[in-house]
Amino acid sequence: MDLVRIICAIILPPLGVFLQVGFGTEFWINVLLTIFGFYILGIVHAVWVIAKK
Repeated sequence: MDLVRIICAIILPPLGVFLQVGFGTEFWINVLLTIFGFYILGIVHAVWVIAKK
């Protein structure tokens, strides 16, 4: 299941985070990173959140 989350995180970072933690603080941080043009940071953050849980 983590592989699916990581693939989702690469395509759409907030989706990967949402699948891992739901609507938590990490999700909103990732949404902000992705919206404000830091797509690569959004991916890194999403993979980090998925890997740490």
